[in-house]
Amino acid sequence: MIQVIKYVILFFIAIQWQVNAQKKPNIVLLFSDDAGYGDFGFQGSKDLRTPNLDQLAKRGIIFKQGYVTDAVCGPSRAGLLTGKYQQRFGYEEINVVGFMSENSGLKGEDMGLPLDQVTIADYLKQQGYKTALYGKWHQGDADRYHPLKRGFDEFYGFRGGDRSYYAYKDKLSENHKDKMMENGFGNFEEPNAYATDVFADKAIDFIERNTENPFFIMLSFNAVHTPLESRQDDLDKFPNINGKRKELAAMTLALDRACGNVIDRLKELDLYENTIIVFTNDNGGPSDKNASINTPLSGTKSNYLEGGIRVPFVMSWPKHIKKNSTYNYPVSTFDLLPTFYAAAGGNTDVLKDVDGVNLFPFIQGQNENRPHQALFWKKENRAAYRDGDWKLIRFPDRPAMLFDIATDTAEEYNLANKYPERLEKMYKDLFDWELTLERPLWLLKREYEKYDIDRMDKYWKPKSK
Repeated sequence: MIQVIKYVILFFIAIQWQVNAQKKPNIVLLFSDDAGYGDFGFQGSKDLRTPNLDQLAKRGIIFKQGYVTDAVCGPSRAGLLTGKYQQRFGYEEINVVGFMSENSGLKGEDMGLPLDQVTIADYLKQQGYKTALYGKWHQGDADRYHPLKRGFDEFYGFRGGDRSYYAYKDKLSENHKDKMMENGFGNFEEPNAYATDVFADKAIDFIERNTENPFFIMLSFNAVHTPLESRQDDLDKFPNINGKRKELAAMTLALDRACGNVIDRLKELDLYENTIIVFTNDNGGPSDKNASINTPLSGTKSNYLEGGIRVPFVMSWPKHIKKNSTYNYPVSTFDLLPTFYAAAGGNTDVLKDVDGVNLFPFIQGQNENRPHQALFWKKENRAAYRDGDWKLIRFPDRPAMLFDIATDTAEEYNLANKYPERLEKMYKDLFDWELTLERPLWLLKREYEKYDIDRMDKYWKPKSK
């Protein structure tokens, strides 16, 4: 009899644990690659179609000043994954191959997210979450950096920074392991369809297998990064667009469809109301590469004008976020880690080593202050510092410039000569922050720095008052 009672008690404890577990929200991060700031309907695009993401924006909140921690793929992801400035642990450059690097203590496969860094997936696993990453990793090609060793329970995707959206016809050599599609660890399995669709299908399958426990999915699309490859039926939907822009339109439509399929499945499984969904992007659009548009911002990917670091940023959680709302103070993708951790029931006081903050008190009106008075960006000599609405940009080939972002979002008017004392103070504040950083673990050849400067000049039209 006592044994029966014991089993009954254990049964009800298990049931209660399951009920409590499902009170935790599911979390889905929809993360695009190299998309333009103005290339979504909810961002004002007139020629590209994003009906599913537009609906997501209407059902949630749009962060009007959403930033990433860097203007290129690898460091931006490192900042998001760790909730901190990636320069603090030496991750200042993209993951590069040997011929692109110089003066580096690490080369090739040794480059990656340092193993002593705790990821967003690690933290959520501590809260009982099942975790999965589908798509692009770009945090190290070596086995020791693999997503399954960085907090993720499941992985289907590729380790590097880009690859074809279709299966490679010929087997790739070991030297191209970063481009191979991988199912789990070491099981290289090329996609049987268009990669954007496949990643979404993998995420849906994971959702269907985890309806009884909270889950975190990072759906890390390589869309709309080059190579420009799309489905013919998507291309056919844009007869009035030509060239690269046509390919981009088709790829963006596929991205939107994939996001919509995931959202629709959440609704069908009655999980949508208690799922936090975030859509954002890793950096500004490289307009010269994929015909993306960052209007009304100046600049592109790889520079610290707003067009390089400000991104589309939407969050939905029907039970807790007012629909069709906006938030106007600057936030960053490194805020996602503490925000998700808090929503999962974690005590953010234990997050002693992060720079991000829990955004919910701010967007729910409990805290009317800015989440961040200061934000920083840095790559070698180039850097930017935002103090309130003032922004300093430091260059290697010209004097620093000062902008008032509140009145000059496009950064057309350099106010450095008008406010020399502010310029000097901010310059020193930026240097003080840099003194807290680790030295970069690897560096690009200097020729690539010139490319970034040339790209900035091509897509920036300053004016004088």
